[in-house]
Amino acid sequence: MSRPTRAPGRLARYGFGTAEGDGGARAADLLGSDGLRLWRPVEQEPVDEAAAELLAALSRAADPDLALRQLHRIVEAEGRTTEGRAEGRSTEGGTGSRPTEGGTGSALLADLHNDPGLRRRLIAVLGASAALGDHLVAHPEHYQALRTAADGLAPTAEGRLEPTDGGNAVAALRTAYRLALLRIAAADLTGGRGLEQTMAALSALADATLSAAYEIAVAELAEGTERPRLAVVAMGKCGGGELNYVSDVDVIFVAAEDADLSAATLVATRLIYICGLVAWPVDAALRPEGSRGPLVRTLASHLAYYRRWARTWEFQALLKARPAAGDLPLAQEWIDQLAPLVWRAAERPEAVEDVRAMRRRIIDHIPPKELEREIKRGPGGLRDIEFAVQLLQLVHGRGDESLRPPGTIPALRALVAGGYVGRADGEALLRGYRFLRSVEHRLQLQGLRRTHTVPAEPGALRWLAAALGFTAAQGRSAVESFRAEWVTHATEVRRLHAKLLYRPLLESVARVPADGLRLTPEAARNRLEILGFADPAGALRHLQALTGGVSRTAAIQRTLLPVLLSEFADAPEPDRGLLSYRKVSDKLGSTPWYLRLLRDGGPVARRLARVLALSRYVADLLARDPEALRLLAEENELAPRAPGVLREGFLAAAARHTDPVEATSAVRALRRRELVRVACADVLCRAGALAPSPTRPDGVNRSAPKLSDITVVGTALSDVTDATLTAALRAAQASQPAPEGLRFAVIGMGRLGGYESNYLSDADVLFVYDPPPGSSESAASAAAHAVAEELRRLLGVPAPDPPLGVDADLRPEGRQGPLVRSLAAYAQYYARWSRVWEAQALLRARFVCGDAELGAEFEAMIEPVRYPADGLTREQVVEIRRIKARVETERLPRGADPATHTKLGRGGLADVEWAVQLVQLRHAGANPALRGTRTLDALVAAERAGLIDPADAAEMAAGWSLAAQVRNALMLVRGRAGDQLPRHGVELAGVARLLGRDDPGEFLDEYLRTGRRSRAAAERVLDA
Repeated sequence: MSRPTRAPGRLARYGFGTAEGDGGARAADLLGSDGLRLWRPVEQEPVDEAAAELLAALSRAADPDLALRQLHRIVEAEGRTTEGRAEGRSTEGGTGSRPTEGGTGSALLADLHNDPGLRRRLIAVLGASAALGDHLVAHPEHYQALRTAADGLAPTAEGRLEPTDGGNAVAALRTAYRLALLRIAAADLTGGRGLEQTMAALSALADATLSAAYEIAVAELAEGTERPRLAVVAMGKCGGGELNYVSDVDVIFVAAEDADLSAATLVATRLIYICGLVAWPVDAALRPEGSRGPLVRTLASHLAYYRRWARTWEFQALLKARPAAGDLPLAQEWIDQLAPLVWRAAERPEAVEDVRAMRRRIIDHIPPKELEREIKRGPGGLRDIEFAVQLLQLVHGRGDESLRPPGTIPALRALVAGGYVGRADGEALLRGYRFLRSVEHRLQLQGLRRTHTVPAEPGALRWLAAALGFTAAQGRSAVESFRAEWVTHATEVRRLHAKLLYRPLLESVARVPADGLRLTPEAARNRLEILGFADPAGALRHLQALTGGVSRTAAIQRTLLPVLLSEFADAPEPDRGLLSYRKVSDKLGSTPWYLRLLRDGGPVARRLARVLALSRYVADLLARDPEALRLLAEENELAPRAPGVLREGFLAAAARHTDPVEATSAVRALRRRELVRVACADVLCRAGALAPSPTRPDGVNRSAPKLSDITVVGTALSDVTDATLTAALRAAQASQPAPEGLRFAVIGMGRLGGYESNYLSDADVLFVYDPPPGSSESAASAAAHAVAEELRRLLGVPAPDPPLGVDADLRPEGRQGPLVRSLAAYAQYYARWSRVWEAQALLRARFVCGDAELGAEFEAMIEPVRYPADGLTREQVVEIRRIKARVETERLPRGADPATHTKLGRGGLADVEWAVQLVQLRHAGANPALRGTRTLDALVAAERAGLIDPADAAEMAAGWSLAAQVRNALMLVRGRAGDQLPRHGVELAGVARLLGRDDPGEFLDEYLRTGRRSRAAAERVLDA
């Protein structure tokens, strides 16, 4: 037979020939006069309107060629099995059908014309499932299961089994199963059922099949055998109501009593065999002891096993347990009896890590060549979503029964509604789950075989993309569109899996007893008393204010607070921590990011609890700037900023304002943020797993200096002060007229100059200027004085931010002398009038800001003063010792304990600094290594030069470091300045806790012992 060459090309427009690669030639044969007789090859068009409608339906199938081939085979089978019937149907008016022009006389083709719903459903199935098409070829009459009902509705697809004819019960069950599956697939493929409805229908079909097989097995028991009480409990996807098309159905068999075991085991064994013949394998491997254990156990045996031997994954599996067949009340009793064990499983120390490890093992067992194409077990696959949801259920479901539905989607929705998962994250996981399950359904439906791997072959990929509804658009093929969406979902699922499964808060919540998660008033009061709150009633009022109502905010707070309360309880004053947390929450509670950050932001919640409970200083700063708690989320945000970065940022903030007060306010706000950064890092640096681990910007694998080193804290705070003075000086100079060419510099003194600032330090400075050539000295002096006064005023203006006092009392003549001097005046004073204590003060002098050249000239000018070439005379040494003794006697506050005063007490800061500075004054002129402003650096240099005994140097370094740490800790704990370490009470406990010590009494003994040794060493150096 000859065929016009253009016919296949015309058929290609219907989508035929794409899979075959023949341009539609095969389709032309199947549709032509030797086939279905729907196509006129000469005219290159359908034979009539009915044929055109059918061709259009075929073109919309996932695989038009497959659908056409299957339809042709079914029609042929119909003709073989009902020979002679086609002609009868074509001439019998009562049938309501007619043959197509020149058609085959097929009743099926006639029904496809008369029933558009049938046409749409059947063609969708034939184009998406070769296996169901094969079934219809074997049973062509079964297509009628897809016919539209008399009332115009589609056939029901709820997973019910309808009785079928047949003498063999198993064969009848197989036929009924396939018909029900056919209806479910048709509804799924034509949009009659969504994903969740399809999974529910498939699960209901599994239940019905299990029940039918159960009854067949019971009926086959030997005559006289009593019907056993046997429950079939659905597990896995079937238990969760989310079964797919082809999957093992996981079950556990439960007998009521020992007397039931023999018959129950026969029934269970036969049920497994029948279901394997009818539908799918039944897998009972989730039972106690797996395949090594008995197939059926009694309820009591199950309980004994789960109480003693069950591992975490076995409790995780029980999340999806659901009565399916057999004795349903017994199944429900089994579930109810095990529920308390399930909801305590997460309290095991290893539980959270067990779930994580199980997920890693699943990935490790995937063949490498399939890893990236696995949509179920691979990274970014269904298991990632399921494991994250199940772990959250295990941990949070102990106290919130709304989180206990067995299905993944209902459980995820409950987690979102309860505030345990963010809305955006929850929606992303739901979209990913729906997409991946849809891909899984289409893959399995094609051949009705178990598969979770996206094919690599191009033709199979084209079919999959079409089956999922992807089309070519905007220069991108359907396959490319599918791949892009798959990658998007997999990437997001992988990210959220890591975020949720490895959320540090999970371990913390898991460690809280289940009773602690239920914050009812009475339970909360009891727990508060146990946790050591001094005012349980007041604390309870705070809790009720935070968790009251049904809002999402209250729900998230109910999740967070049990963990936070445990953190507060570890501090000496739990009540203060809770109060501070409420203040922060009151300010930020309505801010979208706040609670989301605490819930999802890694260790943020526990870090916040620690800093609020231990540090009134940080709590006060956060009360003024609550948004600064974002710093707790990032490791590198808890590292001190580099000096250059600070200066640039502070200067840029000041430059955005023309008004000097506004410019300085912006600078002071930045200073407050930096103080929060340093203080939080300081509080957390000894907090174990909560301690930040920042990396250097120039080396990913190198850790930044730890703030547990007191010199790092002092440098960081000094750098912040330097940047503040730099920006404030720029604002002051801009607001004060000055002669052109006037040079002005700020010289750091005291702790600022030595990079040893603490949280309570003022900025000790000297102001120096140099008049421009030819200008009036008085005019230059007045202008410089105005700049200095304006600088001090701007930094002291009352504001919400901590003020920075600018103290110039170390200037020549002290407060009686002029605030500002010229470089020449300083040189003249130091050459003629300076005393030895002023030379000692200059040991810490360094340029801070202003004119750098002037600062360098000042430092060069004072070099011979602070580093005298010939050292000190005996009289000068005696004078220094006399002044030190006088300071120690007169400046120690009345009633102060000299043994625990960090600054002026025995072995404290002053002892070590005076001893080191005496060595510098005596020997730095001849030994340049001693020339530095930092105490510990000079101490090390003196030891290396043989000027201080190594043992004495070690004792002095230990004494100075501990005193400096305690002084900072006192400020952090109290929120106000103080140098006296208490010998008892909550402040001592707070300082000890902050510095990583467990016992306040032992810490006090350590401080006293270190101070005594440091004092003895310092006296030996001073007396040398």
